[in-house]
Amino acid sequence: MTGPEILVSMDCPLWMRALPEVEDLCRRVAAISLGLARDLPASRLEVSLVLADDATVRELNRQYRGQDKPTNVLSFAALDDGAPLPAEGPVLLGDVVFAYETTAAEAAAGGKTLSQHLCHLVVHGILHLLGYDHEDDAEAEEMEDRERSLLAVLGIPDPYEELDDPR
Repeated sequence: MTGPEILVSMDCPLWMRALPEVEDLCRRVAAISLGLARDLPASRLEVSLVLADDATVRELNRQYRGQDKPTNVLSFAALDDGAPLPAEGPVLLGDVVFAYETTAAEAAAGGKTLSQHLCHLVVHGILHLLGYDHEDDAEAEEMEDRERSLLAVLGIPDPYEELDDPR
């Protein structure tokens, strides 16, 4: 293995109907995002991406975050901050779960393609697994800067540009 292992699970067939290349797209974006993990052994990293529906994400959100509603993406990090890595074998970073209906609706409402919005959410979810967060303004700014940089590499416009435009 020369790079991270990225498992993509197709739990909602709507993803494949809308984006036939969705699994390859997710793997490519996740691999680029994992490039930020400079202090982790890239060849041993494992991440799971789950392409699900709103019902699945709603249940996970209710169960783990106490919010009984769907959201676009949920990240479940497997590594504890500061915990030593295993000396050998795979390093499971965690799981990222995407809700099709919410993601598609947000893309349409924002004038983005589903592919562009999903790429943003993959980057966002992977950054959470790598320890980035947006609990306060400073954290949010750092995370958004990383997202912008990674998305620029992918040729995807700044997803926050409209939010930052004072017009």
